Amino acid sequence: MRHHISFLIFVSLFFAFVLASCQGHRPDTAAPAPQGATLLMNPGSYPFAILHEGKYYFTCQSEGETIGFRVVEDLHELPTAEVHTVWTPDSPRLQHIWAPEIHRINDSWYIYFEGDDGNTDDHQLYVLECTDADPVHGHWHLCGTLRTNEEWNFGLHPTVLQMPGGALYLLWSGWPSRRAETETQCIYIARMSDPCTVGSQRVLLSKPDLEWERQWINPDGSRAAYPIYVNENPQAFLTPDGRHVCIFYSASGIWSVYNALGCLTALADANLLDPAVWNKTTEPICIVDSVFYGTSNICIVPEKDGGHALLFEAKSIQQGQEQRAVYLKSLSFNADGLPDL
Repeated sequence: MRHHISFLIFVSLFFAFVLASCQGHRPDTAAPAPQGATLLMNPGSYPFAILHEGKYYFTCQSEGETIGFRVVEDLHELPTAEVHTVWTPDSPRLQHIWAPEIHRINDSWYIYFEGDDGNTDDHQLYVLECTDADPVHGHWHLCGTLRTNEEWNFGLHPTVLQMPGGALYLLWSGWPSRRAETETQCIYIARMSDPCTVGSQRVLLSKPDLEWERQWINPDGSRAAYPIYVNENPQAFLTPDGRHVCIFYSASGIWSVYNALGCLTALADANLLDPAVWNKTTEPICIVDSVFYGTSNICIVPEKDGGHALLFEAKSIQQGQEQRAVYLKSLSFNADGLPDL
């Protein structure tokens, strides 16, 4: 994807107009929204939120090498909410900071993110910790890297899943081995011994082996510098009835019009480290109408009334230019208790 230095240059040029921060931007009321959805941030990308004690804590891709979040009582307040910047790296050896997520685990706060030393081949997963009750005014410190495998610790888009019994899992996108002539990004899972430490070997859950997961060339011929096959940005969700775990992920190049959403499901009481218990969708999931494309990077958020909301990023062409924006939509569930997207 964007995480090789030559391709990072390509993406920086190709998407100069869309990689602006979602911090400090209000919705463009003239911009369209998918049917049944509300435009929250334009531009905007990588939305994530949790509900804790009646307040929503929200992170997204930020401008510059900083990490912060917003706190609101209603998700519709996000566009005008203050951004609380809680951490800035004190060394140029940590840059290309991407896709932060805030989590509340065992009475402490954690922000998982990705970054590197300037060489995107060295991209790794990181975690910040705050043990204070108030994450806005509390002290945040960098725990360090999450070591996912000794041979090659490349990683993208970390997220965590805590099960009702307390078991904690790390999910991310990584390489099976060092990139050579092509690049393959896969979805991995590992058990965590604590929120800052990987406690098991990584397990491969999904690789881009379906045609709709392997698109890297646009119809107009624009492309990455070499073939890149993509499964990335996993988001784990335990269904309200407690029966299933869903992992939604992005497939195919995010720079392409073929960027799509896939899903893995498993029974919640199964051994989640066993690849055999996971079922993978054979076709991409579509949650918006034909005006939009590249629907990806979703987050399912509990609501105060007991329902659930869907935060998602979608791309569209507005006045001849590509737009990446964040939308909010109500979510329902089908007869099997799974999210109906």
